[in-house]
Formats: sequence, structure tokens, C-alpha cells
Amino acid sequence: MGLIKPLSRYVVSTALRQCAAWNQAGLNLQISINLTIPDLLDLELPDWIAALLVETGVSPSQVEVEITESTESTILADRFRVRQVLNRLNDMGLRLAIDDFGTGYSSLAYLKRLPVKAVKIDRSFVVDMCEDVSDATIVRSTIDLGRNLGLDVVAEGVETERVWNVLRELGCTLAQGYLIGEPRSADDVTALLEAGSARVLDSSVA
Repeated sequence: MGLIKPLSRYVVSTALRQCAAWNQAGLNLQISINLTIPDLLDLELPDWIAALLVETGVSPSQVEVEITESTESTILADRFRVRQVLNRLNDMGLRLAIDDFGTGYSSLAYLKRLPVKAVKIDRSFVVDMCEDVSDATIVRSTIDLGRNLGLDVVAEGVETERVWNVLRELGCTLAQGYLIGEPRSADDVTALLEAGSARVLDSSVA
């Protein structure tokens, strides 16, 4: 496991403390944290996060944890431990999201076996969906699947208004990508929000 565990805990701690700082500034935001394979096998992780939530005053509902489909081999190899960790986090009130959805082989199994609240469609299907019929079909099917299961669906890799408009027509109202904003430091995000200059996209369907 080496440095992965302390690095993961540093990242989670930093994210929660930044979320607490935003709360104190009146900026109530939701943060997303990626969990690594060792995290999914760490039975002590839920208790550690619970203590950190109490310490920082951050609401569990503000925290989304993401697992990628590249972790499918781990989940299949040690289902009991992984489900135990994720179920504990879910019971605490954290949201679970599947990142890079559609790139692995166990997508539907994840939705059945894990307490998933959201799926994030991998950017490889989104970027060229206006030109590639197969990509468009996959995106449309994923949006329909998510909606029928009561899940939030987020489109990753949204870089143009054209793609965003098509996604809206398909019923997807959540997105991330360069059209919304580039990666920024916490200080830059704070300044952007306090200035009221964050970009807002129309999610209504004509």
C-alpha cells in the first residue's frame, strides 16, 4: 500500500477542510472525492471520515465519493469488504458516484450491488457525440437508464455549447468540462464565486 493510504487521507482531509472554509464564507458547495483501490479495502476509512466530518462541521450530504470502473477487478475480488466500506459511507449520508461510467465491464453490476446515487458518463462518449452515432446512442441510453433508476446523471467532457444543448434535449442537466470551467485552485474558485462570475448554463429544455 506504501504511500497511497497517507496520500489519500491527506487529500480527503484537505478537501473537507476546504469545504468547511467555504461553508464559513457562506458558500455551501458539494465536493467530490475519488477513492483509490486501497481506500475501498480500508475498513477503518468510514470511521476516520466520520470523525473528520464532526471535526470540520461539514455535512455528509455535501460529500460525494467517486469510484472508477477501473476498480472493478478489486470489487469482484473482494466484494464483501468493498461493499462494507461503501455501505458504511452511504449510511453516513455520503453520496456514491460511479466515475468514467461505461468504460468497464461491470457497469450494470455496480448499479445493482452498490448504493449508487449518481453516474458520470465518461468523456470519451460525450466529446464526439454530435458526430458519432454510436457515442450518441450510448449517452442517450445511459441518461435513460439513470433516469429510470432515479440516479443523477453527469456528462463529463462537455466542451461546447452544441454538445450541452444536445444533452439538455436528452434530459441531462448536470455536466462538467471546459465549457463550465477549467481546473482551478481553491483560492481561484472562492474568488470566482464571491465575485458572482461563475458560469451558469441553462438546463431548461425548450
